[in-house]
Amino acid sequence: MALKQKGGEISAEAKKRRRVGFANIDTGVEASECIKVFLVKSGDEVGSTNSFCINPVDLNQFFGEDGKIYGYKGLRVNIWLSTVSFHAYSEITFESTSDGGKGITDLEPALQDIFGELLTEKEQFLQTFSTERNFIRNIVSDGAVVPCKTSKEDDHASNSNSEADGSMIEVIRMKQDSEPVCLLYSRLVPLVLLLVDGGSPIDVTDPRWEIFLVVKKVQDPLGDCITNVLGFATVYRFFHYPDSTRLRIGQILVLPPYQGQGHGRHLLESVYSVAVSENIYDVTAEEPSDYLQYLRACIDTKRLLCFQPIKPAINSVVSCLKEGNLSKRICRSSSCPPASVMEIARQKLKINKKQFLRCWEVLIYLNLNQENSKCTENFRAWVSDRVKSDIVDKDAVDSRKHLVEVPNDYDHDMTFVVCWSQNGGEPDGIDGNQGGSQSTQDEQLNELVKKRLEDIVKITNKVSAILRN
Repeated sequence: MALKQKGGEISAEAKKRRRVGFANIDTGVEASECIKVFLVKSGDEVGSTNSFCINPVDLNQFFGEDGKIYGYKGLRVNIWLSTVSFHAYSEITFESTSDGGKGITDLEPALQDIFGELLTEKEQFLQTFSTERNFIRNIVSDGAVVPCKTSKEDDHASNSNSEADGSMIEVIRMKQDSEPVCLLYSRLVPLVLLLVDGGSPIDVTDPRWEIFLVVKKVQDPLGDCITNVLGFATVYRFFHYPDSTRLRIGQILVLPPYQGQGHGRHLLESVYSVAVSENIYDVTAEEPSDYLQYLRACIDTKRLLCFQPIKPAINSVVSCLKEGNLSKRICRSSSCPPASVMEIARQKLKINKKQFLRCWEVLIYLNLNQENSKCTENFRAWVSDRVKSDIVDKDAVDSRKHLVEVPNDYDHDMTFVVCWSQNGGEPDGIDGNQGGSQSTQDEQLNELVKKRLEDIVKITNKVSAILRN
């Protein structure tokens, strides 16, 4: 018979089992939650969290697959970035560190991936405000000031804009392949990585790259001229058959403290000014953001409004919308701009066909009597018909074409054949996917029409505001 254990006595094995437990698993902290980046223009602002704080598009991308930092309690990383020399200094503070199962993240390599050699110690960083005081001025002194028409000066080309404080705003154009310009661009790269979605450095060794810098020149109390970069655009010049070239905007960025002041518009107008003066074929943009598309549409719509050759085509559509009965569709020939008009706009204004079509509906809307309910209703019906024509009718034409994946010895996702069906249905032996019910398709189309109308009104309001200034 087993003896009963006396009260209060616990076996050694039981004690051992009670000591076994699970430590808290470190879930980490997202980089964007604990890292702040401040723009500073003097040494006095360094260390102050009241400085201008920028909002990077995605800091998490620099910290592993999940974008998290592990092993720290109470982590705070403050980074000060100089707008004088674009050097940076980081201050890292935390309460404690511990390995919670995923190690302790080494912060220095990630920060080096962003800032590289520009990341310095505090003493050296503070010295750059004096030693690099004329860094930008010395580099842009060899550049060419771009004559540009601005919203303030529509009657003649101007090299610069005077500000109320006596400073001057200019756009400087420089070849990217010179050593000083390469150095300046290399210091701007961290801003590209932090503020441009999917941004990556350009190849500075390619002589076909140019950089347009919008700078502010101001006299300091001692009479010295201080030059600051407010924004920049990188532009690539490539061949267009048979004997011309095109300009493609690769990157465009205005520093956050100076956004909303017209500097992005000034940069774009400067690129167009060069394209016109040098008889470039046209101007395009590489993977433009939604905002850049909006800004380009505003600028190009304004330029087209003053372009006499397109006025008869606009008036023809406007007249139809004012007087026509849209219970019947307007014929497509009258709703689309003539090809000859688009070609003239490309030749004279360097606006490519795709960009012209983005502006076409805005041009019509600007010339309508928007207070007339019949006009606005006709316009909505006209836009709706155009959206449906772009999507539904195009799909109907191509509905007899079907892509069929064909397996191969390498990667079956990369091989396909095109099948043609005479009756518009799926080819024999091929199962097609239904595109959804008719009501679902109608709902999606209505959403597209609504979004298109909202964009038109937004651009119209902005263009009207520009014309008033």
